[in-house]
Amino acid sequence: MELFTVQETAARQRLDLFLAEQGVTGSRTQIQKWIEEERVTVNGFPVKAGYRLKEGDRVSVDPKTAVPLALEPEPIPLTILQEDRDLLVIDKPAGLVVHPAPGNYSGTLVQALLHHCRDLSGIGGVLRPGIVHRLDKETSGLLVVAKNDQTHRSLIQQFQSGEVIKEYQALVWGYPAQRQGRIDRPIGRHPVHRKKMAITEARGKPALTEWEIEEMYPAGFSRLRVRIKTGRTHQIRVHLSAVGLPVLGDSLYGPAKGRPGSRQPRAAEVLSLASRQMLHAARLSFVHPRTFERLAFEAPLPADVIQVIDLLKKS
Repeated sequence: MELFTVQETAARQRLDLFLAEQGVTGSRTQIQKWIEEERVTVNGFPVKAGYRLKEGDRVSVDPKTAVPLALEPEPIPLTILQEDRDLLVIDKPAGLVVHPAPGNYSGTLVQALLHHCRDLSGIGGVLRPGIVHRLDKETSGLLVVAKNDQTHRSLIQQFQSGEVIKEYQALVWGYPAQRQGRIDRPIGRHPVHRKKMAITEARGKPALTEWEIEEMYPAGFSRLRVRIKTGRTHQIRVHLSAVGLPVLGDSLYGPAKGRPGSRQPRAAEVLSLASRQMLHAARLSFVHPRTFERLAFEAPLPADVIQVIDLLKKS
């Protein structure tokens, strides 16, 4: 039996949304099914999924035997930096989709983990790896994955409270006007282009990105060290583009054919070599949910990013 006590910050929140944010399961549809089956109670009584919680409410979830996920495991190679009975830390290559979605129902990180992990105890009653955070398909670097509910909930709470440290390396167009900066602008779905995110004061959620210059190149590009304090979709790409420093190789938020009026002699060659967005999750630190030890990991720059940097240095 899993028990949760509703804090003041969650008062008036829907029951199904509250449970999703606690890491009970990865799908609100699954949670709603559990509520319909009266596996979820509030203060000992079954309620509807839309029940508005009150501070002090005690929410219980009746566990059930984990069932297999309806996905076929696939023998996809993984670079694993650490693994124990609770979690894995991997260095994801660019091009690998994290979770199955329309257009990418196979060949994803989830299928690779299902093949690799033989000791999953289930997340939300389903035998699946707990994807706590995601990287875009074309972003490389560090990811932590939970193997059980306790670890999944702990990591989600750490992400929400800001205890997790996430640092990226980004190759960007242009030179910043200062050595470091802070972008505190809300991000939400683009009002017209539904596949894009945008800075939107009206409907956006708070998003905070901090950056500093790592290196500058004569070709008119820079390398930034970027830390994000929130985890909005496409956050780094949206924020950097908004301040005139779009990520190199980003076809969604960057200049499609180079910066207009650019006199950079090797801009075309650089763009040709940057076949994906030059964004890499280089450092990750969190507290292990079982040992309470703070762990820190680093993933070196991948070969394609190094190749682009070498070209920029020669320009």
